[in-house]
Amino acid sequence: MSLAHLTLASQRVEETAAFFERTLGYARDPLPANVQGPTVWLNIGRGQQMHVLHAENFAVSAFEAEFGRHVAVYYPKSGFAALKSRIVEHGGVLIDPLRPTPFERFFFREPVNGYVFEVIEQPA
Repeated sequence: MSLAHLTLASQRVEETAAFFERTLGYARDPLPANVQGPTVWLNIGRGQQMHVLHAENFAVSAFEAEFGRHVAVYYPKSGFAALKSRIVEHGGVLIDPLRPTPFERFFFREPVNGYVFEVIEQPA
C-alpha cells in the first residue's frame, strides 16, 4: 500500500500551491472534470499528489508541530541549504527539531496557513 495523495485545506489555494511550487519544486497536475471549487493538485513524485483545496473559514490546527500533526518529506541533504533559503525567501519559518536523530532534518511552517512540514535527509 502506498500514499495516493494528501489534502491540505486553505482559504487561499493559489498562494498555498505557489509556495510549494516555489520552494519544494512541485508541479501542477491537471484537474479532473469533476473537481469543484478552487483546487490545485501538485505532483509530489512517484505518482503521489498533494491536493490543495478551498475550505471557507479554514483554520489550521493548533497542534501543528514536531510532536503533533505535520507532513514529512524526503529531500537530498545536498540541497538542504538552498531549500532553507527558498523557504525563508518565500515567507516560511524554519524550526529546529526538538530531538536528535541519526540523520539530518529540519522543520518549517509554511506562511499561508501555518502547516508544519518536516524535511528529512533522503536515504542513500
